[in-house]
Amino acid sequence: MLEKLKDYLAREIPLINAVLAKEIASLPPSILEVAQHVLNAGGKRLRPFLVLLMARALGYAKEDVYPLACALEIFHSATLIHDDVLDEAELRRGQTASHIQFGNKRAILAGDGLLALGNLIVARYNNPLLTQVVSEAILATAYGEIEEIAFSKNKIDKETYFRIISGKTAYLIQAACECGAILSGSEDLVLAAKSYGFNLGVAFQLIDDVLDYTQSHEIMGKPQLGDLREGKITLPLIYYVETLSLAEQEEFWEKFFSFSFEEEELEEILLTIKEKEISERVKTEAKAYLDKARKSLEAFPESKEKEILNSILTYIVEREK
Repeated sequence: MLEKLKDYLAREIPLINAVLAKEIASLPPSILEVAQHVLNAGGKRLRPFLVLLMARALGYAKEDVYPLACALEIFHSATLIHDDVLDEAELRRGQTASHIQFGNKRAILAGDGLLALGNLIVARYNNPLLTQVVSEAILATAYGEIEEIAFSKNKIDKETYFRIISGKTAYLIQAACECGAILSGSEDLVLAAKSYGFNLGVAFQLIDDVLDYTQSHEIMGKPQLGDLREGKITLPLIYYVETLSLAEQEEFWEKFFSFSFEEEELEEILLTIKEKEISERVKTEAKAYLDKARKSLEAFPESKEKEILNSILTYIVEREK
């Protein structure tokens, strides 16, 4: 089944990239250069791919799905630019982050420009539902970022963590699926598409947070333990802290919030996460969300695209970067 996914990607990604290049070409040169820096660095193109797949799975065969799909990638790219500024990240997709390359002010304004461009593309469809869905997703992403910042100097629990990742990641992926379903006109399956996207999005972020502790800099294109170094509390870290005594927890949090770890202490954290099978524990939670996503697809008509939507769920938990 994963071979079908790879074949479909190989056919569709060049088309998505061509439309992306066409859509951003209208941007002023100062914004275009930043946009190209981000978009040409690669990326999975998950969000536009989901718009396309969802529309096709529900019988929509028109070519005008591509600009809508690209709008979701443009929104995503804008959030990455802003996210890197907030995190003071140095790398993105294996290359210099936009704010390092072009400066904070230009990066922030380029991100704003991309958000505006994405909205202009969606407006061309003259469908208030599409406009509402993407606006709600962008707002939810901002809320997720703000909440993460608000808790950056505080311990958080699982409930807060899941609320943050829902905002930062899941709702935009949910919107991609919802947009594809709305465009298809399949009103009775919009909620199923929405559920698929949300649960896929949560699982995607859970696996992403695991990979930060298990994969190397070379594979991920960004430093290992990036979340820990940036002061981000993710589920693997929450479970790691649970393995410590109360005294050890207090010492850990003191070092965490000042980031005063020695390199050997970081190695010890990685070792404990491996020995206590914390990564597997988080993956188990991700699989539960993927099962919910799979359940959502049961109402869909049988099609090649439905098969691929199912195979994406397998890919998510098996991916290495």
